[in-house]
Amino acid sequence: MANAIRALAMDAVEAAKSGHPGLPMGAADVATTLFAKFLKYDAADPAWPDRDRFVFSAGHGSMLLYSLLFLTGVKPVTLDELKRFRQLDSLTPGHPENFVTPGVETTTGPLGQGLATAVGMAIAERMLAAEFGDEIVDHRTYVLASDGDLMEGISHEAIGLAGHLRLNKLTVLWDDNGISIDGPLSLSDTTDQLKRFEACGWRAMRVDGHDPAAIARALRKAQASDRPTLIACKTVIGFGAPKKAGTSKAHGEPLGPEELAGAKAALGWTHAPFEIPDEILKAWRRVGKRGRNERKAWEERVAALAPDRRAELERRLKGDLPTGFADAIAGLKGRLAAEPATVATRKASEMALEAITAVTPELVLGSADLTPSNNTKTKGLTAISPGQYAGRYIHYGIREHGMAAAMNGIVLHGGLRPAGATFMVFTDYARPSMRLSALMGAPVVYVMTHDSIGLGEDGPTHQPVEHLAALRSMPNMRVFRPADAIETAEAWQLALERRDGPTTLSLTRQNLAPARRDGGAENRSAQGAYELSPADGEAAATIFASGSEVEIALAAQAQLKERGVPARVVSVPSLDLFLAQDESVRRAVVGTAPVRVAVEAAVRFGWDAVIGDEGSFVGMASFGASAPYKDLYRHFGITAEAVTEAVLRRHNRRG
Repeated sequence: MANAIRALAMDAVEAAKSGHPGLPMGAADVATTLFAKFLKYDAADPAWPDRDRFVFSAGHGSMLLYSLLFLTGVKPVTLDELKRFRQLDSLTPGHPENFVTPGVETTTGPLGQGLATAVGMAIAERMLAAEFGDEIVDHRTYVLASDGDLMEGISHEAIGLAGHLRLNKLTVLWDDNGISIDGPLSLSDTTDQLKRFEACGWRAMRVDGHDPAAIARALRKAQASDRPTLIACKTVIGFGAPKKAGTSKAHGEPLGPEELAGAKAALGWTHAPFEIPDEILKAWRRVGKRGRNERKAWEERVAALAPDRRAELERRLKGDLPTGFADAIAGLKGRLAAEPATVATRKASEMALEAITAVTPELVLGSADLTPSNNTKTKGLTAISPGQYAGRYIHYGIREHGMAAAMNGIVLHGGLRPAGATFMVFTDYARPSMRLSALMGAPVVYVMTHDSIGLGEDGPTHQPVEHLAALRSMPNMRVFRPADAIETAEAWQLALERRDGPTTLSLTRQNLAPARRDGGAENRSAQGAYELSPADGEAAATIFASGSEVEIALAAQAQLKERGVPARVVSVPSLDLFLAQDESVRRAVVGTAPVRVAVEAAVRFGWDAVIGDEGSFVGMASFGASAPYKDLYRHFGITAEAVTEAVLRRHNRRG
């Protein structure tokens, strides 16, 4: 059965003239033992909610996973799809993509991401079990990881969090082959990984990765452990290849006809390319049915739940928001309109969350050790802790990257909606995982406070200037920078209503005056931009602004009115969402005023799509500085007077 994986991997990589045969050949015994004897899995329904998760972190060896999906009988993954490995529009792309191939739990390839995402899946399993009971939620998370996964820095954040939380149903199978692209791992690394994992609170053991009995014994020990477990499976990369086995030559290139033939001979595999003997395929198909009875028994237990409990579980698994969600947002906006609040948008976010968490039990909040600054822990929320998972708040520690990856895992698991926070400038630390959120269409909410030079004295190391542009440029990432409490409530509504991708909320440290005095059900932020304050008469200029600079734009509008220049103000809470609207919508909002000026305490990049090459921009062209924020706005010339002058220069030139 293991040799069937090896043969398919060798054949597919050879046919594609591209790929990584070494890992599937080396790790085939490990994967076969896990699937054949331990994994709770039904190939007829590879997404059933209480399945064990198998996260293939070493995504470069994707043919191992695709071979398993075909052999166990996941229907869309056919032999023809294996033959189309790495070809356009196949179900077998170069690295596993969960939005392409059924049975793939998460998109992997960037090393360390699968392992870190799996930590989030294991967290979600324990939190949901605490809420719905072990008879409804009781499964394990397995990871197959490579040397590279463990060398990447994100792995330390992930294993530290998992060990602290004592996620004992998480098991990492490390394909310990001692080879990287450059050659032997000893060229660059001598870390004792077992001691590292043990120091992080894991159980760690080493086995012969080509001894199924030893692998099985280790997996049974992992199932009985009170901690997460690392099983170091000592393997030979390219197992069976006569010349390339145990070398970097087996890692990332086809074996070649001669070496492929030699490997098959050494393995005793006498069959034609892509040919799997009936008795071996039947054995694998039986493996694919191992979990069928467990799945059906689980479905019966769900059906026997009290109707309201069953309806809640099904709603959560579908990802539908509760019926009271929209009313909670409308009620909050009504209160904010009746009693306008001058608050920082990070505080406005907390106010929105107070209303949202009361009606949205699936919302799980957290912060990377900045809870008092990010304002993400609302009244009444309990934090989870080691062995205690009945809560809705996660202290991620100073692990921005690990937090972002874990949130991907939480939302991919199903049943929960995660939102996690840090400072906007530290999106740099989280960006690889945020990019995967966008690629996978994972509806994670990133709460990023201290969004500009407005944070003040901490200085340029903490003041984001290019980060808005960078995140707006990311396909499928939606970025909101609300101007006040009402826009913040609307941004939260749009973030949680979204099901096809992540949202970043960029929030201020400094207080902002209310820009809006209208409540009600209409979400004016939904098209990304809207006319906030019309001109007194035919507009000679339009001032576009986001976030804290909307206040500046409104002040400039008043100054221009005194100078006899009618101007309108357009609030742009989400520039990327606005630019995604139909041309007719964009044209109506941009308007026909001949002078266009944008103001934002960030770099200009991206704004030309609204104001054009001839438009003026008032913002940042450098890094920030350390000073009280009002001094910084004056120092960098981001003021109502500067906006007024920019409009007048253009207006007078035209006049």
